[in-house]
Amino acid sequence: MATASTHSLIACHDCDFLYRKHPLQFGERATCSRCGALLYQKKRDSLDRTLMLSLAALILFVLANVYPFMTFKISGRVQVSHLITGVEELYAQGFLELSVLVLLTSILLPLVKILGTLYILLPLKLNRRPWKAPQIFRLIEALGPWVMMEVYLLGVIVAYVKLVDMATIVLGIALYSFAALIVLVAAAGMTLDPEEVWERLETTS
Repeated sequence: MATASTHSLIACHDCDFLYRKHPLQFGERATCSRCGALLYQKKRDSLDRTLMLSLAALILFVLANVYPFMTFKISGRVQVSHLITGVEELYAQGFLELSVLVLLTSILLPLVKILGTLYILLPLKLNRRPWKAPQIFRLIEALGPWVMMEVYLLGVIVAYVKLVDMATIVLGIALYSFAALIVLVAAAGMTLDPEEVWERLETTS
């Protein structure tokens, strides 16, 4: 009896039932016969679409960090805030751990995820295997739950609602860029086909 290699087997994420992987056509999905969970699927133009979305996300990330986030006008005073301002204020008020957490989940980890995705996909489009590609790709996938830009944006919206009656608030380019960045990062995650990435990593040198 032939022994299946570890690369041809996949475990259900919900019930841990093992299946032998079979090639799929574009648009097809493999589901668990025991619990019905999605095992894997074949997405059309996955690498091209994810690459374009990631490049656009990188541009928006730069805009969100360079331009003003909000401008407050109250009692003749004008205060301009940037994306990093929230982190600085938390640190200044003595919330060191919270400021580090916000910095990681809202700025640093999203940047690492975007750059890591580009680092993997750009060489693969040129039929090249990036250095330490498997380890970096696993890191990118592991970072997903820790990218929480939407939580930061929710906090900004709450602050805006509380302050809008007390001050004139001008929303900056960075805020719109940050909101669009959240959408693009989520879209890139949805269009990426990890199985195709692993297949290409195995066949490129």
